[in-house]
Amino acid sequence: TPCCFYKFLEVTIISNKTRINERIRAREVRVISDDGEQLGVMTSREALSIAIDKKLDLVEVSPTAKPPVCKIMDYGKYKYEQSRKAKEAKKNQKQDVVKEIKFKARIDVHDFGTKVGKIRKFIEKEHKVK
Repeated sequence: TPCCFYKFLEVTIISNKTRINERIRAREVRVISDDGEQLGVMTSREALSIAIDKKLDLVEVSPTAKPPVCKIMDYGKYKYEQSRKAKEAKKNQKQDVVKEIKFKARIDVHDFGTKVGKIRKFIEKEHKVK
């Protein structure tokens, strides 16, 4: 039914978001400070109070770990870095496009030259040519 499908989408969307500050549901979390030092396992309230004292956010970095790993950092900066990394990964992910040109045994000289020109353009664009 459409209702169940919508609920499935809603759950997926919620699970993809990073939990910060009061949205962290775990009772105990492993905390990493803003300078990378391990502060150990503590309650999420204690960790949140430390983050508030430093005027930073408590960000759940690894929710699947036991206990979940949280880091004290500026959430805006973290979000920007994540989007930049995703953009860089997408840019580096190249699809291998294979362009295929067929030649027949009885090809005219002009047609041959045209096809060779197309092959050169494909190679300049760094496509694979077959």
